[in-house]
Amino acid sequence: MNNILNNYPILTLVIFLPLAGAAVLLFMKNERNIRWTALLFTVVDFIAALPILCYFNLSTYKMQFVERYQWIPSWNINYSLGVDGISILFVFLTALLGWICVLASWTAIEKLVKEFMIALLVMQTAMIGVFCALDFFLFYLFWEAMLIPMYLIIGVWGGANRIYAAVKFFLYTLAGSVLLLVGIIALYFAGGRTFDIPALMGQNYSFTLQFWVFLAFFIAFAIKVPMFPFHTWLPDAHVEAPTAGSIILAGVLLKMGTYGFLRFSLPILPLAAEYFTMTILILSVIAIIYGGYLALAQEDIKKLIAYSSVSHMGFVTLGLFVYNAVGIEGGILQMLNHGITTSALFLCVGLIYERTHTRQMAKYGGLAKAVPIYTTFFAIYTLSSLAIPGTNSFIGELLILVGAFGYNKIIAGLAVLGAALGAAYLLGMYKTMSLGEARSSHVKEAWDVNFREITAMVALAIFVFWIGFYPKPFLNVMHASVGHLLEQIHSASYR
Repeated sequence: MNNILNNYPILTLVIFLPLAGAAVLLFMKNERNIRWTALLFTVVDFIAALPILCYFNLSTYKMQFVERYQWIPSWNINYSLGVDGISILFVFLTALLGWICVLASWTAIEKLVKEFMIALLVMQTAMIGVFCALDFFLFYLFWEAMLIPMYLIIGVWGGANRIYAAVKFFLYTLAGSVLLLVGIIALYFAGGRTFDIPALMGQNYSFTLQFWVFLAFFIAFAIKVPMFPFHTWLPDAHVEAPTAGSIILAGVLLKMGTYGFLRFSLPILPLAAEYFTMTILILSVIAIIYGGYLALAQEDIKKLIAYSSVSHMGFVTLGLFVYNAVGIEGGILQMLNHGITTSALFLCVGLIYERTHTRQMAKYGGLAKAVPIYTTFFAIYTLSSLAIPGTNSFIGELLILVGAFGYNKIIAGLAVLGAALGAAYLLGMYKTMSLGEARSSHVKEAWDVNFREITAMVALAIFVFWIGFYPKPFLNVMHASVGHLLEQIHSASYR
């Protein structure tokens, strides 16, 4: 079966199926049919992504399901796709969240439904394309293609301050993209006039070139993560975005920054990465603690979860730059975990907002009595974000901290403070919203989740417990690729 898939353009299918769905929606008018068609294409896309994961060869670090065609020969640009143990998990995650975003928008989006679903589907094509591209030019096209749909999702379907949030998001990410392009062009000329990503890995670049290209890449990826001090666009974007927009931001877009570190900064620019390591680790610890304190001070649920993302992504960057297999695998796993858990929390916020029309925690209370099924799922995702044993985030954070202690005990010890802060703001949020007596008539009159909403919540809860109790299949996928990445880094240190 693996050979069959290698001879079939399965990655092209998974990437462009949502775009084909967007093209179909252009000719439709009935809003009900538009919703069902968008759901159909995203579900089929998810099903099409499953064989890639099921038939992935765990014994090799090499790219699999590779597709390569000449595109612009004069510039040595190719249409080149492939996945390894690092990227495949995020192709799967993006495909999973695609149909969940459609379900989350089923009744929440009431105006310009067709345009919204088209924007979602175009986003999905661009996001999956980023994780599959093996040509820098193609990668950059997908990277930039995400900008406009996300800007529109925030700016057209967002909250009261949506224009400010959308413009801020656009300017931050555009600034990062310009620096990314400069770095890509520098590598193109230094690497023998090629955009081929595997060919650019392992070459002997001067430290000066690595220093400046790494700096350009670092700012671009740090904005996307977002790392401290480039994080200020994120709370505004999350608060104003509709539920699906927040799910996309938390679930996939933030991962593209850390994916950029894994795919480009570490293997292509290892000497510069080593030079900047302590700076990145310090910024990661600041993000963990600072994000936790800011989350502790929030009264808006969405803002609290947004600042918690800054803290949790600080753990990810910490794990990626400790230069051992345990920490890096923990970082990759935590990227997946954060995409699942934080997306689920934003889904919960969106569902309860539809019923109560408020995001102020002080106006809740008594949800456990009013909507017990909803509150059960909310508790599961809160505990997962808290990294309670038996949930997915516990495994990721444990591996990161073990790896960090192996690299620098002071850095690791400071990072532990973030876990304590997480307990304070997450348990405080759950207690205020779910326990006690209802403080609003809207809460008393709220209705519990329906079948459509339960379907989305169960899908995410499955992975919370699957990874929490049996993470081996997910770790096995990345073993060979992480081992090869470390070989590339260590071999560069001895050149």
